[in-house]
Amino acid sequence: MANIVVVGAQWGDEAKGKMVDYLSRRAGMVVRYGGGNNAGHTVVVDGETYKFHLVPCGILYPEVVCVIADGVVIDPAVLIAEIEKLTARGHSVSHLKVSQNAHLIMPYHRLMDQLEERRRGTGALGTTGRGIGPAYADKATRNGIRMHELMDRARFEERLREQIAEKNLLFTRIYESEPLDGKAVLEEYLEYAEKLRPFVCDTVSLIGEAIRRDVGVVFEGAQGTLLDLDLGTYPYVTSSHPIAGGACLGTGIGPTAIDAVVGVAKSYTTRVGAGVFPTELTDDIGDYIRERGHEYGTTTGRPRRCGWLDSVVLRYAAQVNGMSCLSLGLLDVLTGLDTVKICVGYQVDGAFTQEMPCDLPYRTDLQAVYETLPGWSEDISGARCLDDLPETCRLYIRRVEELAGVPIATLSVGPGRDQTIILPTAHALLEN
Repeated sequence: MANIVVVGAQWGDEAKGKMVDYLSRRAGMVVRYGGGNNAGHTVVVDGETYKFHLVPCGILYPEVVCVIADGVVIDPAVLIAEIEKLTARGHSVSHLKVSQNAHLIMPYHRLMDQLEERRRGTGALGTTGRGIGPAYADKATRNGIRMHELMDRARFEERLREQIAEKNLLFTRIYESEPLDGKAVLEEYLEYAEKLRPFVCDTVSLIGEAIRRDVGVVFEGAQGTLLDLDLGTYPYVTSSHPIAGGACLGTGIGPTAIDAVVGVAKSYTTRVGAGVFPTELTDDIGDYIRERGHEYGTTTGRPRRCGWLDSVVLRYAAQVNGMSCLSLGLLDVLTGLDTVKICVGYQVDGAFTQEMPCDLPYRTDLQAVYETLPGWSEDISGARCLDDLPETCRLYIRRVEELAGVPIATLSVGPGRDQTIILPTAHALLEN
């Protein structure tokens, strides 16, 4: 099997978990390469729903090595809770590996995140408040604490003492908040250290060996292209690199090790948090999509903003990820609409463009330009091949493929493993 990167082609929440689960059945390793527990990947197996936040989706296959790599920021309490839930449901986690270089999310990161959002007031970014941004900020300023330091009590105690002293100055003097109890944090994290110790290892070497042995590695992205720190709709972005290039940055592999990049997109568009959303629907159709698609955050439970599919976003995602193909999901959600629309470009300052404006988050004068296609009323959740779909649905799929500029490899018509239609492109690109 090829080495494949799975990326979100929109603002995240595209159902990447289902695609990773599909690819995992033939892979030797699945690697989560970035983000933190602000991500939520859902997999439905035999009617049972699994929600992952840090553990790679491939964990449901006991023969697949699952790696949380260097680029991930880890909240130990969240990871341990996830491990315990899987164990309680009868799943082994002995094949889970955690990078010794991954940075830790500390209590002061969560507090800082929440205090900053409060300080911004009406200008809040809409973060999850889980400390992701502050943890990456500490990483960039070389103040972060890594997993291998947690494994060494003396070193961890020293590093924690330094950071608690510094952060408490900020909390008390700038934010007028209560200081953190350093001793309590130390005791809490030393308990985490013992629970996580069996999983921590040198994952750079582990992944490198898997690449050399040609076992087939799936690199699991979190969030989506438009949330990338450099190439997303800044400042309404996450603090890491969800794009395909992040798989190299977050794992220690080179770009020549990647054989294919699969972009995952919904058949419509969603996003959470603030920022301009050109195709947003604030009417009954938006509500219809939200309820049919269960568009509420896996991690936060927040209702997602919903809108028509944006082909400007898809073409941009295809470009910056070097996308090999597209996995188009949640087609069944659009069932029942008389017509469906696709944004084919934007009207900006009186001119039509199909390019992504660098200042999109602020362009309140921007208008989406739509193409309208006929909808379908047939229940497609039982479709298992392209010919099972109504002609109007197939027309929609062909038009999305044309506008995105990359072939569509898979279609999803429901949350279950078996509700996936595999097109010939998938065999050619993903299973060589």
